[in-house]
Amino acid sequence: MKTLAATHNRHDALRDRWEIPSVDQVMIEERAAAFTKRSIKTSAKLAGLKLAVSMMDLTTLEGKDTPGKVAFLCRKAIQPIDPRYEVPSCAAVCVYPNLVRAAKRFLGDSGVKVASVATAFPTGLMPLDLKLKEVRRAAGDGADEIDMVIDRGVFLAGDYNRVFDEIAAVKEACGEAHLKVILETGELQTYDNVRLASEIGMRAGGDFIKTSTGKVAPAATIPVTLVMLEAIRDYFYETGVRIGMKPAGGIRHAKQALAYLVMVKETLGDDWLTPDLFRFGASTLVNDVLMQIVKTIDGNYQSADYFSLP
Repeated sequence: MKTLAATHNRHDALRDRWEIPSVDQVMIEERAAAFTKRSIKTSAKLAGLKLAVSMMDLTTLEGKDTPGKVAFLCRKAIQPIDPRYEVPSCAAVCVYPNLVRAAKRFLGDSGVKVASVATAFPTGLMPLDLKLKEVRRAAGDGADEIDMVIDRGVFLAGDYNRVFDEIAAVKEACGEAHLKVILETGELQTYDNVRLASEIGMRAGGDFIKTSTGKVAPAATIPVTLVMLEAIRDYFYETGVRIGMKPAGGIRHAKQALAYLVMVKETLGDDWLTPDLFRFGASTLVNDVLMQIVKTIDGNYQSADYFSLP
């Protein structure tokens, strides 16, 4: 019992040192629900849908990925739909490290960035030296952004300093590449843990914090994203540093995307309504948004068959 008590005391001391406020679950969930009920009119809706496309990271993270599949995804990211609809390119294409060179070659000077998952995605269960080697390889091959995963087991065991140190080491290994820190919120169990993990990710050097790998349910949700946005807001007030946000997984419909954009605007302000500071990790979302854009402009839906699979 003494050992268990000592462990709890040590964890509490670390939490106190991080000075993380407790999350009011009732308030977070009520406020999050309110964002899903907003009505957005036609002109603002069209602008919001096009903005959402510009914020998307089109992703392929499967064992059967090939250079040809990556090339197809890159073409869709560069030109998501017929040019007459004046839809911007997507923000990035996200692939495994061994396909970074292929993505870089296909994207060329299009302005669409190459992102790569790393650090033993999606589990994070690999020795640190191997994680860093993977990050350096991806960055050296031309990745503009690295999406790392934290070791959730280490976090849930209360070793917050180790989580911090690993993120800081990965950030250094990224070189010029931006770092997105994936929390895998579906495994963090509580809003308080999401808030604490967000704080660690930002203070350790993450340029973005990201909800999920997309491999664990639940993935992104509006309440969890709101907790993370509020952490970003408070960190900005304290430091003046703007950290980006990326909800990933589980966002499939245009209406959901618009609710997220309203939440970002009302929590962080217009400065965050840019691909530099907000992304969607949701490849299945893009076609629904494109269908809504066509409906808004032409007045009728196109069949889903008219849109290439992401």
